Amino acid sequence: MSNESFRSLGVRPQIVDALAAREITSPFPIQRLVLRDALAGADVLVKSPTGSGKTLAFGLALAERTRRGGLTPASLVLVPTRELAVQVAEELRAPAKAAGLRVEAVYGGVPLARQAKRAKSAEILVATPGRLQDIAERRLVSLAQVEILVLDEADRMLDMGFRPQVDAIVRRLPSDRQTMFFSATLDGEVGDIARAYTNDACRFDLAPPEPDGEALVVDHAFVPVTSADKLDVLVEHLADAEGLALVFVRTKRGADRLARRLSQRHVPAAAMHGDMAQPRRERTLEQFRSGRVPTLVATELAARGLDLVEITNVINFDPPEDDTSYLHRVGRTGRAGRGGRGVTLVLPEQQSDVSRVAARVGRREEFESAGLRPARPSLVYTSRRGRRSRW
Repeated sequence: MSNESFRSLGVRPQIVDALAAREITSPFPIQRLVLRDALAGADVLVKSPTGSGKTLAFGLALAERTRRGGLTPASLVLVPTRELAVQVAEELRAPAKAAGLRVEAVYGGVPLARQAKRAKSAEILVATPGRLQDIAERRLVSLAQVEILVLDEADRMLDMGFRPQVDAIVRRLPSDRQTMFFSATLDGEVGDIARAYTNDACRFDLAPPEPDGEALVVDHAFVPVTSADKLDVLVEHLADAEGLALVFVRTKRGADRLARRLSQRHVPAAAMHGDMAQPRRERTLEQFRSGRVPTLVATELAARGLDLVEITNVINFDPPEDDTSYLHRVGRTGRAGRGGRGVTLVLPEQQSDVSRVAARVGRREEFESAGLRPARPSLVYTSRRGRRSRW
């Protein structure tokens, strides 16, 4: 199975050549798992970690199966963020062009009418739920001819509160469509939605690869700092970093402030957060992607959808509040089989909370090896009156 090629999986030669021109010659495991059923027109449910190559898993199926001519759009990809919409559209353009198809993206923060005009002429439309619902309700684009629906990072769409918009969009689509559903989890509400949106779907669970002697893995580190030396420690880590570094902060204002302070230390850095206009966000992201500005300071929400394999370092300047946030942040590195490093700076007053997060994500050893204090266990007792109290 590992020797399979894109051509043996059913991808036409023109598209294989377009991939080869981008130095993509061998399918990733998720592509080998999913492509045959997706190309056959089956509904698929895919549980996969970020950076697994899922965009091409559904993108090649779209390039092969999307009809040319007729009313448009014929295929729809829903994604949770503006940045991911841009990235997915860019990744789909090469195989789509080889198949004679046009790809466009619609998302908030830019003029609506111009986007709607382009959307009407594209066979494959990549969209965020809020902007697409707005365009559809204004009757600027029709979804009545959509034959293939892809929901990418469906769990993130739910986390961000897009369930009502997604439901409204799906109601506008033909019921006899093909649906491909990609998510980091298929449990709970996400699983319920996946089953409701699909019909007799093929399910694939792609676990993160187990490290071996040759594998590149993500290193996790926790670094004790004080308010006085926290910025100095960050600058030292960035000086040692190779590749792109993503620095997480808690607030939008904090992102701007830290980017300025790094620039004053002669560390090229830019901030990205939700208050920035979309054109500025796109320029900043392009500077980061190209390496002209190798350090991006971002809030967690702004960093959702960043799917760059070149990110080699994630630094939590402000620690995450919970284990889900930790995994999401550090998951921005170590993608597509590449190594990475996740570093969390910990102030004395943060040690207890970060200790609990580290324990829940299986990083207690790295936390304690840094000389940090583990959280004291809470003692719970029941009083004579039957009320629970905490020491």
